[in-house]
Amino acid sequence: MRIGIDLGGTKIEAIALDEQDYGLAQARIPTPTGDYPATLNALTALVHQIEHRTGQKGSVGIGTPGSANPVSGLIRNANSTCLNGTPLQQDLEKNLKRPIRLANDADCFALSEAIDGAATGFSSVFGVIIGTGAGAGIVINGELIPSINRIAGEWGHNPLPWPTPHELPGDPCYCGKNGCIETFLSGPGLCREYLRESGQQITGQRFAELLDQNDPTAETVMTRYEDRLARGLASVINILDPGAIVLGGGLSNLTRLYRTIPEIWSRYIFSDSINTKLLAPKHGDSSGVRGAARLWKKNETDRLD
Repeated sequence: MRIGIDLGGTKIEAIALDEQDYGLAQARIPTPTGDYPATLNALTALVHQIEHRTGQKGSVGIGTPGSANPVSGLIRNANSTCLNGTPLQQDLEKNLKRPIRLANDADCFALSEAIDGAATGFSSVFGVIIGTGAGAGIVINGELIPSINRIAGEWGHNPLPWPTPHELPGDPCYCGKNGCIETFLSGPGLCREYLRESGQQITGQRFAELLDQNDPTAETVMTRYEDRLARGLASVINILDPGAIVLGGGLSNLTRLYRTIPEIWSRYIFSDSINTKLLAPKHGDSSGVRGAARLWKKNETDRLD
């Protein structure tokens, strides 16, 4: 049995997969806010809960914001900032008394959608999460690409390509820079843009409702967002040239993106023909947790004792 956990900013989700990738058990709990010890205890309890329900012991893979420093093992670059500087993997291995595997949450999302999700059959996949933050993972021939600094796919912390004068210098990002893609294309970035345009503070859900109601301000903001997303993805295609790009996160539920973005990105892609597919996720917000379980392969002998 392989257990996957998706450690999100608002929720922690766990799943157990059998050898046929059938879900044996699933659970979801709120993420303790800004509290590393409580988060560590919640992760430990969730694994024990899944194992109690299934009557089996499993391997454990964790998808987390940010990544572990390859030298120190400490988490860095997480927008859930209470994780930064912590030995998450080592602490969990101590609590669970077994080795675990840890990867960026966008890597786990991309792995899931490439193996048995929307991008099944594509040899190269760029999996994007646009939600609370903006990140991505890269899968080649069903495997996460080797990443010497463990930052492959950190698309959200590059500058927005081809910026217009009013987009400069851009909003400050938690990483310490200004104008990162994440500040424009995340859910909070979209809501900030609506606030600037209208003077009204809204949630992402309310923005989607206004779009459905043909609110002119929401439409103006959305049109601007689509051009920015098209620019961001065009720069990826110019470098990586993937067969498929899969969108995940809350903003991936805006179905118009799958029509409008391919219409726009041709303005920016350095090719006179574009065959890259832009796809909605097959597994929705459970892709990350399924990918985390797959950090262990079926045929591996897990050292669980």
